[in-house]
Amino acid sequence: MPVWRYMELCLMHPQYGYYVSRDPLGREGDFTTSPEVSQMFGELLGLWSASIWKAIGSPAMLRLVELGPGRGTMMADALRALRVLPPLYQSLSIHLVEVNPVLRERQRATLSGVRNITWHRSIDDVPEGPAVILANEYFDVLPIHQMVRRETGWHERTVGMDANGNLYFGTAAEPTPRFEVLLPALVRAAPLGAVFEWRPDTEIMKLATRVRDQDGAALIVDYGHLRSDAGDTFQAIARHSFADPLKHPGEADITAHVDFQALTRAAEDIGARVHGPVTQGDFLKRLGVEARAAGLMAKATPEVSAGIAGALKRLTDSGRGGMGSMFKAMAVSDPRITSIAGLSDQPDEASQS
Repeated sequence: MPVWRYMELCLMHPQYGYYVSRDPLGREGDFTTSPEVSQMFGELLGLWSASIWKAIGSPAMLRLVELGPGRGTMMADALRALRVLPPLYQSLSIHLVEVNPVLRERQRATLSGVRNITWHRSIDDVPEGPAVILANEYFDVLPIHQMVRRETGWHERTVGMDANGNLYFGTAAEPTPRFEVLLPALVRAAPLGAVFEWRPDTEIMKLATRVRDQDGAALIVDYGHLRSDAGDTFQAIARHSFADPLKHPGEADITAHVDFQALTRAAEDIGARVHGPVTQGDFLKRLGVEARAAGLMAKATPEVSAGIAGALKRLTDSGRGGMGSMFKAMAVSDPRITSIAGLSDQPDEASQS
């Protein structure tokens, strides 16, 4: 089967899929996301959402949507920050797009005091209207196609099984016709054996079409590269360590880097405006994360202050263990929005909202 189908089954099989059967987050899980690192991340995204609400004329109703909301931690932190703006807080309708029943229950518990909240299986099910859509580490788990360059052309990469029941990578016997015509010039010059990864534009076009036609913006934060290029980023994570993606299917998180240039091209092609991408470190600093950390530390014990400082470093640092440069942030909006907090050329403090 092609790699994209293998990835889809590993993650989303209705009975055995990784994202359908467990809570993968936190120290006891397989990986940790930015909202689990610190409350500051969700708080700043809440204030970022407020800046979008103001930019679109402070509508009487705003749908605040999160794709793949984990344990509900980010939404809880964002809503706590938004309580400082009662007119906005009262206008909110909360929508969580989640397929995992285990995580849905965690989200219900985390957000038990929140009114006007609805769960959906797809962004397609979220009612129409002005919206701010938050997608943190959502695109990296969408299935990828992998293409391998051979002398005969670009062949789809596959996953097969040998006589002993072991999985292995292979390639389709025939090349994909005229695939090279679709490639960026940089990739066309890739050497034999090179791997090129691509995702269908379906999800980004849904978000871009929605905000283009109904007002609002979508924020995408994920790890990946700024320009389309060859490279194999297909990987598995289990217990916070890299694992063989062909071993124990359905029991590890399988991801691949996000191609932000491809997202940008798809959104702009249908008339939405793209802001960024910038690194997560720059994005959070422009939103005032350092000032927020200083404010929290001023009221904390030395031990708690050290934890806050460590979280700040992890969210913004570019060194080993840091998420600041590997993760990128970009927004897609109604074309009438010309500047967005944290993503414009000049620093823009959303915390002033």
